[in-house]
Amino acid sequence: MKFKKSALLAMLAGVNFFAAAHVQAADTIKIGLIAAFSGPFADYGKQMEGGIKAYMAQNGDTVAGKKIQIIVKDTTGPSPEIAKRLAQELVVRDKVDFLAGFGLTPEALAVAPIAEQAKKPMIIMNAATSIITTKSNYIARFSMTLPQVSGPMATWALKNNIKKVVTLVADYGPGIDAETAFKTNLLGGGGQVIESIRVPLRNPEFAPYIQRIKDAKPEAVFIFVPAGEQGIAFMKGYRERGLAEAGIKVIATGDLTDDHVLPAMGDATLGVITTFHYSAAHNSPENKAFLKSYAAANPNGGRPNFMAVAAYDGMAAIYEVSKKLNGNIDGDKAMAILKNIKLNSPRGPISIDPATRDIVQTVYVRKVEKVGNEVYNIEFDKFLNVKDTGK
Repeated sequence: MKFKKSALLAMLAGVNFFAAAHVQAADTIKIGLIAAFSGPFADYGKQMEGGIKAYMAQNGDTVAGKKIQIIVKDTTGPSPEIAKRLAQELVVRDKVDFLAGFGLTPEALAVAPIAEQAKKPMIIMNAATSIITTKSNYIARFSMTLPQVSGPMATWALKNNIKKVVTLVADYGPGIDAETAFKTNLLGGGGQVIESIRVPLRNPEFAPYIQRIKDAKPEAVFIFVPAGEQGIAFMKGYRERGLAEAGIKVIATGDLTDDHVLPAMGDATLGVITTFHYSAAHNSPENKAFLKSYAAANPNGGRPNFMAVAAYDGMAAIYEVSKKLNGNIDGDKAMAILKNIKLNSPRGPISIDPATRDIVQTVYVRKVEKVGNEVYNIEFDKFLNVKDTGK
């Protein structure tokens, strides 16, 4: 009898445990954050996580009466196979409501079919190849596309009598997108691309390429390399090999003068002109609040960059969807809201184009200048309401 009673109590305890677990799950909105947190692109995941922390520090960790839970997954990337496996685990085992992150295009493309099949909203916080949103109806991008920021650079160059250019881009989706958009606008306006150089995505050795640029004698070199260490390496070689003295200007997407690594690049970047959608020096109440919140939530995080802002805005979108759905996340209903969302971001007003589910935003022309003892991307011109032009 005692055995039976203890067995019954154990069984009831088990029922209570599972009931508690069920209640806990029902009271939670789960977000699976997939990005590189180690390896050569570790800063990508860290910046995104920093932006998420900044948003939650400002807006709390509950929405529509439910707790927000971030489940962090490290791809060690670029690793599309790992990203896909992690997404499957998040959907099947963790039963997440949203997939988010995606610093690198190959990883975003690998996960798109899972988002489609599971009907899970997938919030892109960086990956910038134009085609990504065409790979699933459940993707919305809150970062940028490379055509969106590269085309305006060519338009600005032509206006400023820069017509003879060499392009140097990383040899993968975003780099090819950047090269194509820049060349299309430059050639369309009467400019000339005298050489197009593509470099490996991982650990390129820039010295021979920089020499080729110098020998070609262009008026400028247009650059796209992934944000981070590669920008430091390129600018070091540019200075050492005397391209500035030869009168060859650097024009680029803002990845080259990424806010997070710009302090380490220092005076070597002075005068570089870039087109981009965010600068830590952007003067607005929203950006001042973001910078303050980011610093408080990430005391050792350094200067936030465009990935932190995209993650911050991605979280704003998730909170907005969750409020409108009263915490009951349904993939189709969520996407209907995301397609028409408008936000006042730290970068300026943003919205989602309902036709493409890509971001519409201001693209700024910036010049690296000294502010006190630090270097910043200082905005001096802009292109309003720019859509992706790469599809």
